[in-house]
Amino acid sequence: MKQICTILTFLFYATIWLSKAQDSPCLKAEISVSPELKQSFQTSGRLILHLTKKTGKEPRNGSEITIGKTTLNWNPDKPLVININDKDVKSVGLEKLSSNSSDRYYCQVVYKQNINDGQENVPGNLYSKVDSTILSPNIKINLNLDRLIPPFEIINHKFVKSVVIKSKFLSDFSGRDRYLKAAVLLPSGYFDHPDKVYPICYRAPGLNGRAYYIRDFIVDHRFSDWWFTDQAPQIIYVLLDSQGPYGDTYQVDSANNGPCGKALTEELIPEIERQVRVDTISPRRFLVGYSTGGWVALGLQIFYPDFFSGAWSYSPDPVDFEHYGLINIYQDETVFYNQFGYLQPGSRTIYDEPTYSMKDWIMSENVVSRSDNYLVSGGQFGAYNAVFGPRGKDGLPSRMFDPVTGKIDHTIAAQWEKYDLKKILEKNWSSLGPKLQGKLWIWTGDMDGLYSNVATRFLKMFLDKTENPKSDAQINFTPMAGHCQEWSDRAALTMIARKAAQINK
Repeated sequence: MKQICTILTFLFYATIWLSKAQDSPCLKAEISVSPELKQSFQTSGRLILHLTKKTGKEPRNGSEITIGKTTLNWNPDKPLVININDKDVKSVGLEKLSSNSSDRYYCQVVYKQNINDGQENVPGNLYSKVDSTILSPNIKINLNLDRLIPPFEIINHKFVKSVVIKSKFLSDFSGRDRYLKAAVLLPSGYFDHPDKVYPICYRAPGLNGRAYYIRDFIVDHRFSDWWFTDQAPQIIYVLLDSQGPYGDTYQVDSANNGPCGKALTEELIPEIERQVRVDTISPRRFLVGYSTGGWVALGLQIFYPDFFSGAWSYSPDPVDFEHYGLINIYQDETVFYNQFGYLQPGSRTIYDEPTYSMKDWIMSENVVSRSDNYLVSGGQFGAYNAVFGPRGKDGLPSRMFDPVTGKIDHTIAAQWEKYDLKKILEKNWSSLGPKLQGKLWIWTGDMDGLYSNVATRFLKMFLDKTENPKSDAQINFTPMAGHCQEWSDRAALTMIARKAAQINK
């Protein structure tokens, strides 16, 4: 009986002893796996332990303390020991552990094993329920990793259509099956007018957004009560999916993610437009997005100027890598410190108070990545490197900067130029300018929390000076507004409807 229990019990528990020695916490964990998950368990992945004092959400959705360890050929019949003092264990936030013995900490473990998706809380990964403990020199916490994140599902609704196709381009690139997904929101008059054709707008989501977020348009009654009326624009609204092996793909071709732009424009969009009634006579195919989606909307319009009929970009990610936040990737020595030797801020409030340094940001991505650095973190900078940089000799994305020192590799940085939207326009304005007339709308807060407004300012300076043709791009800045603070799908769709009506005349 003992032998049977040994074989069947993949009990995932984490026994953690926390103590303070010389004002520094010591942490040790012993890990096993639950029997119900044997068929779903992968022997290699990233084990991530979250600790937080905050309540109201699961620690895996945001924690002050994160500990990570990569497993290689892990035999789930045997315990896995994590010792914070081991070189193969990464952590961030341990200095925040309180010495107050009455403080309660909430903990949760995630096992990141889905190689097709760089994110943590995505289908195929395992996690535990939330547990808690009172801080003391010796704590024993048992965490049972008995939960599998199921596939995301598109909401079942008459006006919502799910489109999923296997991509030949991406599957051939990766040597394994890869799929493209999107969710379509149909206009209110779609079923009442079976012979009518419609303009179509592709909505690029924010960082790592998913097609199943289409549910938000249905459950948000402020939007849906408007959408399902005659007053709402009669436009087909498509929410794209940005899943990629290293995080958001930005919907463009890249050396690491593969031909994502080609797959979008030659596989997914034609299939979507085959399934719905789209106006194929007049060019009324539009783009919209905010934050990462804002960059995607603008980037796709620039890369495919004849394919799309206009882009509305709000709070876009840096569109000029000389102003990558506050960093000039082509000239600065490091992303961690500015030219005055101070920590480079990565985020701020609308009152310009720094809230997070670039160094802290990168360290947090290092912890959740199976490569022990930000390259496969699935986060913002992991995604940037995969999209904009070349592939490294080890088969992983190249490192534009060192994950520990922040030192910039200018050879790699120079190869990012092909995605530097301002440089692309500067070098190709004579050919691109005429094709982009009447197609660019950009707006953002002038106190963007990620400093992205700085790059947008310099893009505007360039466009304002263009000749032959003189750019008619509309770029506006809202004083004292933060990142995506004023975003509204309703407002964006109303602007797009006006453009569609002009084209149709």
